[in-house]
Amino acid sequence: MLDVKRMVMLRDLAEHGKVTAVAELHGVTPSAVSQQLRALETEAGASLLLREGRGVRLTAAGAALAASCEQVLAALERAEGAVRALDDDLTGELRIGCAPSALRSVAAPLVARLAGRHPRIRPRIVQCEPQDAVVRLKQHGLDLAVSYRYHLLGSPPPGGTTAVPLFDDPLALAVPDDLLDAVRADGLGALSDRAWISAPPPSTCRDVLLHACRNAGFTPRIEHDCEDLGAALALVATGHAVTILPRLLCAAPPPGAAVLTLPGGGRTIEALVRAGAEQQPAIGAALELLREIGADLGAAHRPRAERGVVSGGR
Repeated sequence: MLDVKRMVMLRDLAEHGKVTAVAELHGVTPSAVSQQLRALETEAGASLLLREGRGVRLTAAGAALAASCEQVLAALERAEGAVRALDDDLTGELRIGCAPSALRSVAAPLVARLAGRHPRIRPRIVQCEPQDAVVRLKQHGLDLAVSYRYHLLGSPPPGGTTAVPLFDDPLALAVPDDLLDAVRADGLGALSDRAWISAPPPSTCRDVLLHACRNAGFTPRIEHDCEDLGAALALVATGHAVTILPRLLCAAPPPGAAVLTLPGGGRTIEALVRAGAEQQPAIGAALELLREIGADLGAAHRPRAERGVVSGGR
């Protein structure tokens, strides 16, 4: 019989490529990981790894076993959900990772609605970016994650997870008020010589900004790195910088900044759970409330022609 915990280590090795990375994920030493993988080889009756200098790579048998791990884990999640469904009392801690840009609009309403409908569920909100949330979700550090994916980048949902779309969040261009007419007339090309603000690399938000500007025929001159893109609107309001950011962050632009919804795809805000875990009652209850919140926000942030322009005034 194959040990599931050892299979998870093999899966993580296939995903992260290094024994040291697997050791860090599991909070053990690299030698302990190697020992567990050797034991898995004995259980499988096949060579799973090839040692190359100080590193390793998976054999064909190792890659096949690693790929099958997600199906095994999903079946276990569904089995756990079937047992918990027999108990009508929804209770316990629910660890919810949330992207910073969705804390105010998604996480806060979720906490309030859970308190009203399922008061014995104790939500614990953890701020984390999508890439970190996926790692923590798959390592059972989170039960659910509120995440996002940009349409322009075409990334599929992470392996081993189930993605539940909540709403579309369009991209917006934030410029000083006095540049709004030029942008309406000439598009992004009117901003080719301007200073830009972006999230520091590596960042999907930065990748999308670069992609949009290069599609308009120029490479932006990024002079300001700002993790809090909502706060970047204050820099825009000074008249000395522009940016592209999700519309979700543009609810109240400061005086001097104007926001214009860009055509085309933005990003999808979604809930991520481990595959099969959506059948667990507490997680299912949270997903139901998230769908309600997503429906409300989707209607509120749907682009509307010229009414998509929001100005902070003077």
